[in-house]
Amino acid sequence: MEFGRLPLNELLQVDFDLPEDTLLTRKVLSGQTVARHPGIYTGCAKWGRKEWIGLIYPEKTKEADFLSEYVKHFNSIEMNGIFYAMPKPEQVSAWREKAESAGKEFLFCPKFPRQITHIKRLLGAEEATNSYLESMAAFGNYLGPAFLQLNDNFGPKNFTALKSYLEHLPEDFKVFVEVRHKDWFSDTGARNELFTMLAELKKGAVITDASGRRDCVHMELTIPEAFVRFVGNGLHPTDYERIDQWAERITEWLENGLQSVYFFLHQHDEKDTPILADYTVNKLNALTGLNISGPKLIKKQNTLF
Repeated sequence: MEFGRLPLNELLQVDFDLPEDTLLTRKVLSGQTVARHPGIYTGCAKWGRKEWIGLIYPEKTKEADFLSEYVKHFNSIEMNGIFYAMPKPEQVSAWREKAESAGKEFLFCPKFPRQITHIKRLLGAEEATNSYLESMAAFGNYLGPAFLQLNDNFGPKNFTALKSYLEHLPEDFKVFVEVRHKDWFSDTGARNELFTMLAELKKGAVITDASGRRDCVHMELTIPEAFVRFVGNGLHPTDYERIDQWAERITEWLENGLQSVYFFLHQHDEKDTPILADYTVNKLNALTGLNISGPKLIKKQNTLF
């Protein structure tokens, strides 16, 4: 992921402290009973990484077996690939069957296709949306929340299109929305209108933690669930410091009524992502007392730091 990338020599100049919870977040969590068995899902953006052979995939693992190996390590995946190509229901069924074969809980969290979000910009996208929903239904019980990422140039002037599109989605189709246009955050009125609308429609708000876009770390929970896209910097020391903060905040949210969290790890170069995922899961388990599924590293690779 290139979004929010900064040169390494600028990272120490960034204020990585997580903002305080917003009024909306406190309001959403205040009405919740603390979950006895909260859903905590961690994972990566894709399973098809040859660099993970020898790291979490056994030597000589074939590409056709990457997903079968991936589900042994994680309990979810953020499916970015669907943004570029809409899979047929039979392809989705094949993925689901590989998850089923692992005999454990696992969720696929598919991105909306760019045909809907970036090309049609949510307008006149009924046919494409129906095809997407039909394909995603093939995941069955293995379908997690979908995330709808809007173009960087999709700003507050498009609010009506966004609201209308979300209103016409099936109520039982769980969706988190990711906005990137800076005016959603810098314009107080637009910000309040967006997150209030999402709360009213019971849609989630994606929090994207990238070094060069701290405005996207908005800390707005519109439902009692969190969807975090964490973008690291190749195991730079600040990556671990940032994960420590997230583990503490998630633990605090769980103690205040958060029901589920979906925490997906990205790197600009994904070769080391399982190492950061391993650290993340261990940190969350230590603070929450839970037993979250995480990667079992075959060996740790040397890094620059």
